Amino acid sequence: MFLVDTALAKAEAEGRPIRVGMIGAGFMARGTALQIIRYTRGMQLVAIANRTLSNAERAYREAGVEDVRVVDSVPVLEAAIASGQPAITDNAMLICEAEGIDVVLEITGAVEFGAQVTMRAIEHGKHIVSMNAELDGTVGPILKTYADKAGVIFSISDGDQPGVTMNLYRFVKGLGVKPVVCGNIKGLHDPYRNPTTQEGFAKQWGQNPYMVTSFADGTKISFEQAIVANATGMRVAKRGMFGPTVPGGTHLQDVANTLYPLEAVLEGPGIVDYVVGAVPGPGVFVLGTHDHPTMQHYLNLYKLGKGPLYLFYTPYHLCHFEVPNTIARVALLGDATLRPAGAPCVDVVTAAKVDLAAGTEIDALGGYYSYGLAENSDVTQAENLLPIGLAEGCRLKHAVAKDSVLTYDDVELPEGRLADKLRAEQNAHFGSLVV
Repeated sequence: MFLVDTALAKAEAEGRPIRVGMIGAGFMARGTALQIIRYTRGMQLVAIANRTLSNAERAYREAGVEDVRVVDSVPVLEAAIASGQPAITDNAMLICEAEGIDVVLEITGAVEFGAQVTMRAIEHGKHIVSMNAELDGTVGPILKTYADKAGVIFSISDGDQPGVTMNLYRFVKGLGVKPVVCGNIKGLHDPYRNPTTQEGFAKQWGQNPYMVTSFADGTKISFEQAIVANATGMRVAKRGMFGPTVPGGTHLQDVANTLYPLEAVLEGPGIVDYVVGAVPGPGVFVLGTHDHPTMQHYLNLYKLGKGPLYLFYTPYHLCHFEVPNTIARVALLGDATLRPAGAPCVDVVTAAKVDLAAGTEIDALGGYYSYGLAENSDVTQAENLLPIGLAEGCRLKHAVAKDSVLTYDDVELPEGRLADKLRAEQNAHFGSLVV
């Protein structure tokens, strides 16, 4: 963090600000635009792409920028950037292709479209900072492979729980403590929530009901923990994770050593999981161990208890406020906040939210028909399970009972999707390397 603010100050002083092109103009993207434009020195938001131009214009306007230029080609966008005039477009590929953009910031939450823009940005030699855990949890390892070959960085952003978790994981590991659980703190988990039940909450906060539902039904946290696993080499101890519920208001410190079976935690590479009802929330935590008696004594002295598990936590995650930190780390320091370490370790598979009839077309993430469950990647491949990031638009060949986990054999895939191609490449590329 302290390196980031110093690097940004230097970039500002030397007149070489990081030039960012943002794809997406929804609730989170508008907050990010405000943060970059009003509160981040050494960085410029030079262009915003959104399929509805008025929303891209709104993102600038709410940040106090009125004079924007509508562009419809790469040369026109490049001219706008060169002249210092912020640009908006309904063609996201222009941002991926134009000179004068250092980092592409992708904030869509869409797997197929996210895959398209990420690949195009990589092809044109641009770093990508993503707030799209759904994309990373579906095809992130192969995207990282492409990025490495192109000499660019593909990183999930700080601010959302996975990025905050990874910061904490690196801190804990740097202390010489072995991280054995990377955890997430939730206030609610009900796999049968849907956009109708969540409509009121979504309206209150100006958010998308499908996105809000993905938080409630467990799909989002499954993706978040899957990408943490893929960055750290951890696994899940069981399909869907343990996800214990504790009495509301229980401080995590009081239950840290009893949340998960010790054998599941201490054997192997560690696990990702979550807890419902604990405070401080919505935060993240790491449980770690230490093998040296003297260091154990010091940890006890420093109020972390007698072990065997020592609790480290961050009591908040500030989403769009922290996005510029990752942009700066990527562009100025060559450091990703979170990215796959290699072969996938954990996937998010598709479970039926209700009884589904033959011919049903599965709707979007956080919808009426499916919810996501974290599963180890070797099991996903062995059982031919359908990743939920690819489930939207799939048509059922036969009836499926509520809570059944879908396989590729249960569905017909839509034709021509890049995400399916990338997933097949990922399976072939890593093959037996899947953990």
